[in-house]
Amino acid sequence: MRSDDTIFAIASGHGRAAVCLIRISGPESRRILELMAGRMPEPRRAVVRTLKDPVTGEALDQALVLWMPGPGSFTGEDQAELQIHGGLATRAAVLRALGSLDNCRAAEAGEFTRRAFLNGRMDLAQVEGLADIIDAETEAQRRQAMRQLGGRMGNAAEGWRESVLQVLALLEASLDFSDEGDVPENLEAEILQMIDRVGGEIGQALANRSGERLRDGLTVVLAGPPNAGKSTLMNALARRDVAIVSPIAGTTRDVIEVHCDLGGLPVIIVDTAGLRESADVVEQEGVSRARARAENADLVLWLVPPEGEETAPPQARRLVRVGTKLDLSGSRQDCDLTIAAATGEGLPELIARLEEEAAALMGQGDAIVTRERHRKALERAHAALGRSRAMLVNHGPLELAAEEARMAARAIGEITGRVDVEDVLDRLFSSFCIGK
Repeated sequence: MRSDDTIFAIASGHGRAAVCLIRISGPESRRILELMAGRMPEPRRAVVRTLKDPVTGEALDQALVLWMPGPGSFTGEDQAELQIHGGLATRAAVLRALGSLDNCRAAEAGEFTRRAFLNGRMDLAQVEGLADIIDAETEAQRRQAMRQLGGRMGNAAEGWRESVLQVLALLEASLDFSDEGDVPENLEAEILQMIDRVGGEIGQALANRSGERLRDGLTVVLAGPPNAGKSTLMNALARRDVAIVSPIAGTTRDVIEVHCDLGGLPVIIVDTAGLRESADVVEQEGVSRARARAENADLVLWLVPPEGEETAPPQARRLVRVGTKLDLSGSRQDCDLTIAAATGEGLPELIARLEEEAAALMGQGDAIVTRERHRKALERAHAALGRSRAMLVNHGPLELAAEEARMAARAIGEITGRVDVEDVLDRLFSSFCIGK
């Protein structure tokens, strides 16, 4: 992959459409636009042009053309956009014409965004925010992704990094003064104060996990004994048949997931095997998986049927007891609420409860940390700052205190892509669509 090539790709959806957007970026963008569209338009002003095949001169389409010279473009390079008609033949003809030109090739997945990052138009956290916008399925996810794209994580990380670099500079100055035997009395106190402030802010960001929950989705596990109505409830919440419903106990043996939008919040509903003792090896595995998912879930809906032996619920972070088969048993005093999934009775109240639980667990959407990568980097930085502080308090070697501060700054720099970015870029851009 050559960064000095001019690249092109469809930036709109695939298939037949009214309009198809083709993006072109790179040093040859102006020449290509002149060859295909004739007279250059004014920068950032859309004009109608007849696109022609640069080899045969054949008219290909009437298109809306934009010219965006670098560095004031998405990629930071000279860039052009062709808004052509979305017929498959028209699209193929224009792409074929672009591919026939020297030093012009089809873009790889994420290559436009990679160039924007390499040219300083975005930091790595903003790139991740763009990926999250593309993947957002709910309104809350979209809003969080927009905050990340707007620089919420990147700005915070850069501020912390600058503060840690100041700490490092003061520590190195202390080393210089110590060689001369003249360390200012208030210098160590100033360093400790800065470490405490930055460490406190990072610790506060790490304590809020709502951003990761919002991005990945809140996990709600349906658990209970066999024939408690878990699969029926799953189908009712999903509004389609995703799980087999049968009066035969032990029908569900594997874990079934469905993604839902509850009040704008992403929720993953998980149907699991009925919890009971069984001699069946396959069912035993299903029960083992059910318990594991329940223990790791954000919320467990423990379904309690009106008949049968009382089964002990699994260990869970948060558990809501739901009485089932309301149409057969009536309201239940031993449960938080009662439903009849088959008829829909009680479902609005259950959904409202789920929305309340989701909103409470995800907070107000003001989290800074939204990815595990951010969390791990900040945890390393927080730990390194703690070790640096301990060195100072215990009058340890200043060289080691400075080295810990340097490690903290490096860890924070990984968030925005100042250091160690290639592996992250490769993984991230492999999930991007072509044209982004």
